[in-house]
Amino acid sequence: MAHRNDTPIKRTIRRQQLREIVPLADSTIYEMEQRGEFPRRFALSPRCVVWDLAEVETWLATRRSAPIARAQSPDVRQRRTRPVREPGQARTAASKAG
Repeated sequence: MAHRNDTPIKRTIRRQQLREIVPLADSTIYEMEQRGEFPRRFALSPRCVVWDLAEVETWLATRRSAPIARAQSPDVRQRRTRPVREPGQARTAASKAG
């Protein structure tokens, strides 16, 4: 009787299945992979890339357990187009128009 290897077979998922699990854009996932913040894909063939399902699930569990700091809101007073008026200036402009 042949001795079977008892290591479990790794389950892999393709891009469409990854999109169902992780609702991020392809470009976001790619950038996170490059920074080492997301599990790396690997090629099964020249036209087929997959991710290890266990690694993706572990990544999701760590993201769920650790809070992610939100990005700072931009200071809209510094933008060049559509500048934000001060509250006193808005009334002055409205009174000139009427």
